[in-house]
Amino acid sequence: MRYLVAVVVAAVLLALIWLAAAWWRAKTPDTGADVQALYQAPRALPRGPLRVYHLGHSLVGRDMPAMLAQMAGHDYALQLGWGAALSEHWRGPDAVNGYTQENATPHHHEAHQALKSGSYDAFVMTEMVRLKDAIAYKDSRKAAADWAAEAAAGNRQGQIFLYESWHALDDPEDWLARLPQDLKTMWQPDLLWPAARAAGKPVWLIPVGQVLHAVVAEAEAQGIAELTAREQLFARNPDGSLDTIHSNDLGIYIVALTHYAVLYGRSPVGLPNQLNKADGTPAKAPSPELARRLQEIVWQVVRDQPLTGIPR
Repeated sequence: MRYLVAVVVAAVLLALIWLAAAWWRAKTPDTGADVQALYQAPRALPRGPLRVYHLGHSLVGRDMPAMLAQMAGHDYALQLGWGAALSEHWRGPDAVNGYTQENATPHHHEAHQALKSGSYDAFVMTEMVRLKDAIAYKDSRKAAADWAAEAAAGNRQGQIFLYESWHALDDPEDWLARLPQDLKTMWQPDLLWPAARAAGKPVWLIPVGQVLHAVVAEAEAQGIAELTAREQLFARNPDGSLDTIHSNDLGIYIVALTHYAVLYGRSPVGLPNQLNKADGTPAKAPSPELARRLQEIVWQVVRDQPLTGIPR
């Protein structure tokens, strides 16, 4: 009986310690002070096409990696799910909703096998939306760290990237104002720093959210060719209503440009405006004027963000 009581007491104490630690982490955001030295050395930029691995969900999708590959002339593989969290991908296919449907493509390569193979020069991961929920309920910090550590162990010469996405247009907080805040309050402390710490090397940022902030701010202030409102970057549902989270072809084009600029450390200015989707059909192309200005904005944001590792 005494042994049983001791076991129960120990379990309760451990639970209290875990809750206290979780409370302390929530009250004291990770500043990443211990990993900043990792970002001081110049980043090695690729001289030729990379082999890229994408891990995520519908904000990665099949079309964005396909468009990016057309821009860069590289090979890629992916693993997707319906709104999948990094922790769900970590547990394997049975934990990922929509695994079979989303990965019915020749470009699928099971994530753990892919990283352990050491075949990929660049590993790009992103977390589910809503990010707040992922951090609170899906153990984002540990999952980002686990994936980064596995990528680093599989290929010490490979580079690791975190794709910063966005939140829904109809979230209660202002969409435009939140983008810079979310980078500082969630993406960096809860994903980027834990990942870099676990990998023992920099995890570079693909700042799509910050690019969208710059694009929308300019478009809504003065217009960029045919682009004048944030809603023009988002898809439509079958009934014609606005899809407040998924990009349309124009939004996907911006995401692909941002990936290109960060992965290769090159200006995307001059890249084609007409690309194909993953199924080979043409994506709706921005006008040449709009495409060029989007390319210029992407390059400016990417070069101005130190966490991309691009020399200024």
